[in-house]
Amino acid sequence: MAQRKAKRSWPNFPKTDSKLVWLLIALALFVGARAWLTENPQHNPWAPLDLRDPHGMTTGVKLAALRGDVPACHAVLQRSEVEFTALEPTGEGECRREDRLIPANFAFSPGNPETTCPVAAGLALWMEQDVQRLAREKLGSPVERIEQLGTYSCRRMYGATSGRWSEHATGNAIDIAAFVLEDGRRIGLLQDWEDEGSRGQFLRAARTAACKSFGTVLSPDYNAAHADHFHLDQGRAPARGACR
Repeated sequence: MAQRKAKRSWPNFPKTDSKLVWLLIALALFVGARAWLTENPQHNPWAPLDLRDPHGMTTGVKLAALRGDVPACHAVLQRSEVEFTALEPTGEGECRREDRLIPANFAFSPGNPETTCPVAAGLALWMEQDVQRLAREKLGSPVERIEQLGTYSCRRMYGATSGRWSEHATGNAIDIAAFVLEDGRRIGLLQDWEDEGSRGQFLRAARTAACKSFGTVLSPDYNAAHADHFHLDQGRAPARGACR
């Protein structure tokens, strides 16, 4: 005759003791969660944003909160040891630029771009957490210089005479055409995007990674107008805008 399996029984605590046990369990979970969040500030919604930390569950929300809050954004750059030069507001109407700075942590050509603070924050996070790692892994050399096509252009999207204003109208975007490595190689979107080897793999991986640091990421996969550059802007919250 087959033996019946014994039913698992739980301790039969008195009612008052049972409440105390569950209270102690909840307290232990709370203490454990708090300790884990302290050790992993990138996931902690109450921890100040530090761009030296890896991407976390709350990074995108914290980046989005910087839009329109120039002092808070400057504080993030300073906390993260990102060098920059703040500039005076300029422009009029839809092209008025209240938030304007020159990031100095990376070498650009031609010249240093003027961006909004959230764009500079996205660049710092993307470069340090993703691009440099991908360059070493896939190309065997870190990036020394970024070739950019510009940030500010007082115009509507695609230069149209009507419709939505471009994020470039306030310097809230940057177009990146190529990466020059420390070993001298140039990895350009126009030449290398379709490459099946390490060059193309690096560019496509860098595009995908950028979507965690920028609200909109457009690449050659989007349309012919972006065949030679990445368009990166902070018009939307990271990971919630376009990523193509």
